[in-house]
Amino acid sequence: MQKRECKITRNAIIRVLLGVFDVLWVMLAAVGSWWMLTYLGYEKFQGNVGEYMPIVLIWGAINVVVVLTLCIVLRLYSMIFASVAIQEGIRVILVCAVTGVLNLVAALIVGKEFRSEYGIGCHVILMYTLLLLVGIMGSRFAKRGYMALKAEFLNLVTKKKRVLIVGCNNDAFTLIRHMVFNDKSRYKAVCIVEDDKRYLGKRIYDVRVVGTTNEVRDVVKKHRINEIFLTIPSTKRALQREALTRCRECGCPIRLLPELSKMTGGEISVSQLRNVEIDDLLGRDQVSVNLSEVMGYIEGKVVLVTGGGGSIGSELCRQIATHSPQELIILDIYENNIYDIEQELKRHFPDLKLLTLVASIRDKNKVRDVFEKYRPQIVFNAAAHKHVPLMETSPNEAVKNNVFGTLNVAKAADEFGVETFVQISTDKAVNPTNIMGATKRICEMIIQTIGKHSTNTKFVAVRFGNVLGSNGSVIPLFKKQIAEGGPVTLTHKDIIRYFMTIPEAVSLVLQAGAYAQGGQIFVLDMGEPVKIYDLAYNLIKLSGYEPNVDIDIICTGLRPGEKLFEERLMAEEGLQKTANGLINIAQPIEIDEDNFWNVLDELYGAAYSETDKMKEWVKILVPTYTIDKRESDAITFLKKVEISKEIAPTAEEAEKEAAER
Repeated sequence: MQKRECKITRNAIIRVLLGVFDVLWVMLAAVGSWWMLTYLGYEKFQGNVGEYMPIVLIWGAINVVVVLTLCIVLRLYSMIFASVAIQEGIRVILVCAVTGVLNLVAALIVGKEFRSEYGIGCHVILMYTLLLLVGIMGSRFAKRGYMALKAEFLNLVTKKKRVLIVGCNNDAFTLIRHMVFNDKSRYKAVCIVEDDKRYLGKRIYDVRVVGTTNEVRDVVKKHRINEIFLTIPSTKRALQREALTRCRECGCPIRLLPELSKMTGGEISVSQLRNVEIDDLLGRDQVSVNLSEVMGYIEGKVVLVTGGGGSIGSELCRQIATHSPQELIILDIYENNIYDIEQELKRHFPDLKLLTLVASIRDKNKVRDVFEKYRPQIVFNAAAHKHVPLMETSPNEAVKNNVFGTLNVAKAADEFGVETFVQISTDKAVNPTNIMGATKRICEMIIQTIGKHSTNTKFVAVRFGNVLGSNGSVIPLFKKQIAEGGPVTLTHKDIIRYFMTIPEAVSLVLQAGAYAQGGQIFVLDMGEPVKIYDLAYNLIKLSGYEPNVDIDIICTGLRPGEKLFEERLMAEEGLQKTANGLINIAQPIEIDEDNFWNVLDELYGAAYSETDKMKEWVKILVPTYTIDKRESDAITFLKKVEISKEIAPTAEEAEKEAAER
């Protein structure tokens, strides 16, 4: 509190001093202009200076009142001097112009005789107005002038990183101004490239537009550029990607504008620029959602997110929190992740009613207890085992968690009258070649079957592909391998995947929930598939290395259960459009429900009896599942154990052999 009082006192002192300066300057300008022009003979009066000085002082005093009043009205005493700009300059000009006009009007009213007698004519008034403008403008812009001179001096004597700005727009203007006037800046804007040739040769704060992005390599070499700042906004993703593709060939670090939502007060500074990420090169615009549709079914509702500590689950929680739910319940078995998202939400949404529960969806009684106690109205089921290679060696666990965990949550949702149930699925559920994808297909069948008969709940599943940056995705692995000096490993040079960022995928999941009618499978349009090899190549380039020169890219061969490409639809499914062109509906496939539930009961018994034939059991429910015949690491290990047992002598044989010795 004491610190704030000192700050207010300092501001008040500055305003008082500025007011005193204005009073003195107005009087000086009035007397000076009158004396100067009468001395030079432009204005004549009869008598001596001492006789008419009181009249001149009265004229100056009247102007003091006028000028102070106008400065107060136009807020010229409440500006921040370090950030004065053209708006403040216009206000200063307005004060001086109005003062000059009022003086001219007064001179015309008092008549020619008064003007000639006292020497306060048009020439004196014009000179006075000019001096007034110089004094008031100079006092307001003095600090900016000092800062500019200081910055110019520091640019000459301080070694700073030489920066190329890509894009000539308002953001570039703000960024350059920040570098020029921030004496702590470690960067110096050297030149600009812009594809709009109308700007060629023009300058921003004396930083010249020297060419287009096609010439960026030559510009970097000619001007000895150390870093590139790209000011093309992320909303123009195609233009941004094109510029990035050209810039990354220069071998300089590249930094981008932050997302609009992350800009402080809509302004940017160098500290807010971010490094280029691989998703900046995906080559499509960010997806957009209808926020009013999302708000319509989440606002004021109790929302449960299972698997809320995972990549998708935690982002679901973040976005749901922005849509004003009555209460958000996060359920996860892994306490560390759920603790992290709980603390993050408490920091950013202090008014959010939040409940965090550590529990497993495999525990049927606990799941029922949660639904009975807290009565969620909307459920997002993101809890699942999803790592393909790990599930290949633990198929029983995949079935226990993914299939029967989902069944527990879905049945509880139907029993306790949940309004909307959204199941998170994957494109690996389509013609699966791994147990994880096959279990996800069974989950879709569970949702469709229960949803077909539910009178209370709208059950839907949302199917999408790989998510950039999620736990276990290739990008974090590639970054770690690059940081370790390589090599970067991938399974096959021709392998392709659909990609979407976590926030994009989750926003579409939320909107798909708004379209829920019951028993539907929503399929997200993730754009064109991307070669994993290209991702690895580009990521190495973005890290400042040369692929297969500085860091090798090695293909290790497809893993068990892995396909070269993923599919979004099975042969029997067609697509139906929704209002959002990126969300489609797959036509449901007819299921023999009696047989489905019977086999599911058998599957439960097989999973919990730890059968070695789980994949064969799953194939009964999912005929499109192709079991990978290659041996997994676990099976290879077990075979080695069996062989070692056969080779190793029994205890009796060992005793007999010892006795003979």
